[in-house]
Amino acid sequence: MTTVIRSTLATGLPELASRGSSPELAVPGYDRKALQPGVVHFGVGGFHRAHQAIYLDDLAARGETAWGIVGVGMHSREMQQVLSAQDNLFTVVQRGYESEHARIVGVVIDYLFAPRQADAVLAALVDPRTRLVTLTVTGAGYPVDPSTGLFLPHADEIARDLLHPRTPRSVFGFIVEALRLRRAAGTAPFTVLSSDNVPENGRTTATAVCGYARASDPALADWIEQHVTFPSSMVDRITPGTSPWDRDDIAERMGIDDGWPVITEPFSQWIIEDRFCNERPPLDEVGAQFVDDVRPYELMKTRLLNGSHCALGYLGLLLGHTSSDEAMGDAFIREYLTALMGQVVPLLPPVVGTDLQRYRDELIVRFSNPGIADRLDRLARRGSTKLASYVVPSIVEARRLGVGSGLLTGTIAAWIELLTRTGDAGGPLHDPMRAQLAPLAAVGDVQGILSVIPGFGAIADDDEVRRDIERSLRVLRQDGVRGLMRTAVDAA
Repeated sequence: MTTVIRSTLATGLPELASRGSSPELAVPGYDRKALQPGVVHFGVGGFHRAHQAIYLDDLAARGETAWGIVGVGMHSREMQQVLSAQDNLFTVVQRGYESEHARIVGVVIDYLFAPRQADAVLAALVDPRTRLVTLTVTGAGYPVDPSTGLFLPHADEIARDLLHPRTPRSVFGFIVEALRLRRAAGTAPFTVLSSDNVPENGRTTATAVCGYARASDPALADWIEQHVTFPSSMVDRITPGTSPWDRDDIAERMGIDDGWPVITEPFSQWIIEDRFCNERPPLDEVGAQFVDDVRPYELMKTRLLNGSHCALGYLGLLLGHTSSDEAMGDAFIREYLTALMGQVVPLLPPVVGTDLQRYRDELIVRFSNPGIADRLDRLARRGSTKLASYVVPSIVEARRLGVGSGLLTGTIAAWIELLTRTGDAGGPLHDPMRAQLAPLAAVGDVQGILSVIPGFGAIADDDEVRRDIERSLRVLRQDGVRGLMRTAVDAA
C-alpha cells in the first residue's frame, strides 16, 4: 500500500479530516465535540478497541452520539499516556488475506487511570448520562470461584475495598459504590455488560457485583438485584497483541504515527442478551445481535475457537513454531485442529442462523490469516484456567453422550508436556499454577494434576478420562508430538 497521509495523532483530527476518508484510511466524519459519555468501560486493551469501540464508533457515525466511551484503566498507566497524547484517537488496522484497511476511531471521550483518578472514575459512573458499564477485565478479574460459582470476598483488592467501600480500588468496588450513590441521588442505575470469556458472563458479573454489595450493604444488594441487569454476551474477533514492529510498520507505510495501534481481522461478532435496565444502545443497527439466549453462541465460540486456540498454542510450541500462521502452515496441526473441531461440533446445541460445520471451516481460515499472526506463547498462557473453561466441558459432554474425546484429552496431554519445558523449546509456560503443576507434569502424575486444579473437578474422578490423558502423554513422550497427533486423528 502506498502512503496515504503523514500525520501524528497527537495533533488530533484537523489534518486527517481535511483529507477525508479513503479506501485505505477512514477518519471520523462526525463532530467529536457532540459525543456524550454514555458508556464507562473497564479494561481498554486491544480487544476492546478493535471490537466494542468499533461498534460504538459506527453508531456515532450514524448520528448516535449519546454513546461515547469513558475508558478506565486499573493497572497500567501506559494506555492513558498514549491515548491522552493522541486526543484519545487510535488506529485500528483490519488485515485480511489480500486487503488491508485502517480507520481512526474517535468515540473515546476520556481515559481515566483509576489508581490516581478514583474520584473522576466515580464521577463518570454516577453521571446520569452513563447508562451502560462494560467490562473486559479477563476471566481472572472476577472474584467468583469458577468451580462453585460463589463470590470470593477475600480475592485481591476485594477484601480491602470491603473495609473501605467509599474509596474503592477494584472494578467491582467502583461499580457498587457508584450504584449506591446513584440510588441515594434517585438516579436510574446503569446496565453492567461483560465482554469477557467467562462462562455465562452475565451471571458471573451479577455474582461479583451482588456478592460484593451483600457483603458491605445488604439493603443495597437487594436494590441492585431488583433494579440492575447484567446481560450475557458473546464477543468474537481475533486481535493479536501489537508489537513494536507493527507500530513502526504502520507509521512507515500508512503515515500514521500512533503510539499503540490495534491489529485485527475482518470478522467481528457481538451477541448480546436483550436485557437492559436503562436505555439500550441501538447496536443492532451496526451489526450486533440482540437475542434472548446467548448460551448457544457462547458455547460455539468458546469450545470451538478458544478450545482450538489452546490446542494450537500447545502443539505449535511443542513443534517449535512461534506464531499462529506458521503453525497453521504445518499440515499436522491443521489436520489436528480440523478433526478436533469435528469432534466438538456434535457436542454443541443448535445455534440459530449458524451452520456449525461452516463455522469450523471459517475458523481454520481465520487461524491461518498471516495478517493477524499471534504469538503462540500468548495463546498458551493460563492453561489451567483456559482448559477448564474451553476444553474440559467438551470432554464432560462427550462422556455424557458416550462418544470419543481423544483429540480433547490429547490437547490436555500436550499442555502437561509443555509445563515441563524450559528455554526456547516451548517454555517456560506462563501459568498461575505452574510452580505447583510442573513437578507433577515431569513425572506424568495426571491424577495429581487433575485433582489440584479447581476447574478440572468435573473430570478429576473420571478414571477413563484420566487413562486417556495418560495414554496420550505416553504416546507423546515415546513417539513425539507428531506421533501423538497422528494417533489421535486416526482414532477419531
